[in-house]
Amino acid sequence: MPTARHLILHGRVQGVFYRDWTVETARSLGLTGWVRNLPDGTVEAHLEGEETALGRMIDAMHDGPPRASIDRIDQRDIPAEGFDRFERR
Repeated sequence: MPTARHLILHGRVQGVFYRDWTVETARSLGLTGWVRNLPDGTVEAHLEGEETALGRMIDAMHDGPPRASIDRIDQRDIPAEGFDRFERR
């Protein structure tokens, strides 16, 4: 069973193509799950996959796309749900 993480990203993460970048990057690492904007200006993500790929993804998310500015990422381990792809919600 894959490892899963729930993330909330704080900073300049909306209006900077962060969700599209996340989908592309997650798929390139073989991860599944989803990403969406929240009303408070944060971005929420659910990532599932191999631990090494999750670590690489979360490291990359600290930078994100060129116009993004990440203040912090809150994360916690969660049960995997068995998604078959990564999508933008």
